[in-house]
Parts: sequence; structure tokens; C-alpha cells
Amino acid sequence: MRTVDPGTGTDADPDFDESSEEAESKSPPPSRRLLVLSAVAGFVLGGSVLGLLWGLSGVHAGALDDAVAACQALDRVGELPDTSRDTRPSLTPSLSSERLHRMMAARELSAAAAQVNANYQPLADHIDGVSRMVLSLHFNDISGQRHLTEAKEICGRI
Repeated sequence: MRTVDPGTGTDADPDFDESSEEAESKSPPPSRRLLVLSAVAGFVLGGSVLGLLWGLSGVHAGALDDAVAACQALDRVGELPDTSRDTRPSLTPSLSSERLHRMMAARELSAAAAQVNANYQPLADHIDGVSRMVLSLHFNDISGQRHLTEAKEICGRI
């Protein structure tokens, strides 16, 4: 005899439930391994491409920005006093602290650019030579003047 379940309105035949359970146990559930494997592979590949692009885009752009900033700082130092004609160079007025800080900033920025990109090493070397001349206050140093000329030429090409 069949009875109707009052709550669902369906037949409450116990044989009906058993046959549906047997049907489910005979067919294997669909595998999700392929879906999970595809998701993991996509994540790894996407992360790798993004990391590669991010790493390559920042290296040379930062070096160029540092080199340009070094040239700008060197330019803001202004004209250095010419002590080659002074009979008493010890009485030559020193540079203001602002100009000295700009000179040191130019040296550090050019060194940072050279550390990232070796193409900026000549700029760093010449600005370092200028900074040594400025710090020693020997503005008539021929080597320092040559470094200043070379640094300005390199800055003109950047």
C-alpha cells in the first residue's frame, strides 16, 4: 500500500528511496581534479607573468629617473667659484650648505642609478669627482674641472 507524505505531497514508499540511493552509488561523482589543477596552473602562470612584468618595468625606469634627478641636482648647484686665478685661494668664500647638500644629492642619485644600470657608471664617476673637488674646496683642481665638464656633457645626452 502506498502512502502519501503529508509534508511533501510525495509517495512515502520505502522501496522508492532505496532505488534512488542505488542509482547514485553506481555512477561515480564527477571529478573536480581537472578543475582544481587548471585553477592552480592559471594562478601560477598569471602570478609569474605579472611578477616578471613588474620586475622588468621598474628597474630601468628607476635608474633613468635617478640619473635625471642627479643631473638636475648638479645643475642646481650652480656655477662653482673659479679659484684658478686667486693668489690666495684660502680666502675664497665657501659654498652655502644648500649647494653642498645638492652636490651630495647628485652624487648619491648618480650612484644609485649606476648600481641599478651600469650604463650610468660614467655619470656616477664624474659626479663623484666633482663632489670630491667641491668638498675639498679646491675648485682649481684640473681633474675636478674635467669631471664637471664630462658630467655636464653626459647630462646633456640623458
